[in-house]
Amino acid sequence: MPWSTVELNDGTPLPNIAYGTWRLEEPIQKVSDALSVGFRHIDTAQAYRNETETGKAIKQSGIPRSELFITTKYTSRDGLDVETAIWNSLERLGLAYVDLYLIHNVRHAIPDIPTCWKRMEKVKADGLAKNIGVSNFQLEHLQQLESAQIKPVVNQIMFHLYLREGLKPTLDYCAKNGIVVEGYSPMIPLIHVPIGKEAAIKVASSHSVGPEQVLLAWSRAKGVIPVTSSSKKDRMEAYRAAGNLELTAKISRNSMQLGPKALPHGRRSGMITSPQRRVDALIINIQARTLCVLCTIGICPIDKPSETA
Repeated sequence: MPWSTVELNDGTPLPNIAYGTWRLEEPIQKVSDALSVGFRHIDTAQAYRNETETGKAIKQSGIPRSELFITTKYTSRDGLDVETAIWNSLERLGLAYVDLYLIHNVRHAIPDIPTCWKRMEKVKADGLAKNIGVSNFQLEHLQQLESAQIKPVVNQIMFHLYLREGLKPTLDYCAKNGIVVEGYSPMIPLIHVPIGKEAAIKVASSHSVGPEQVLLAWSRAKGVIPVTSSSKKDRMEAYRAAGNLELTAKISRNSMQLGPKALPHGRRSGMITSPQRRVDALIINIQARTLCVLCTIGICPIDKPSETA
């Protein structure tokens, strides 16, 4: 089915694909392109330092505010408290409110997670954010919010084929507690993992779709909202077209063979045959999981997340 919406735990409709603005060059043009091809969920952040440009693109689009879903994120950079940071973000964006405000990372929950979350609850109560959530939180972090007055509506984490098994405790907790999972960097198997790119292209070509479309549709099939990006308009259009891709059982099975279970044990997928290839695949699996850990603590060494291939 085409990209649509999912319902947050307070009933708010959330577009089930987002255009991310991290490290975009010429962000005004790129966000404008994303809006022009149909993206309505735009993801930015205080730390990205492009809220002003994102806001200009939103204004220039002429799209009614009610049709857009805008996310930004709080960081404790420069010693800013939550209340000051949200006002600064709104001023840069040129908006009266954001639809979703996230704590960008556990390390920015100052002085601690429960205290910082109470300040986020006030942001919602004051009408500066329609919804509040978290980013890069793992199970033990989410559990600290079980007694909160307002539950997080979203947990945005790195999510792709090679991480699904390792994230299972966090994913299961979110599903049980009505927390929608958004997944950034869904294209890592195409960008940073040669074996993943080779296999994704093979799966995609057999079904006359692009490999990036398979990965986006796979994320959706797993109940995760992809936060993706590109600097090229034709790729943005391909991402939107992925909404029309319904994964058959066969595609889903083949796609799963690109995941972590397939990497160290090539016999299951036929992709990895030699001992050296199996060693290389295991190393790649470890590297992928390391990326996730680094991003969780606020250090993400990906060079060009806006480029997919």
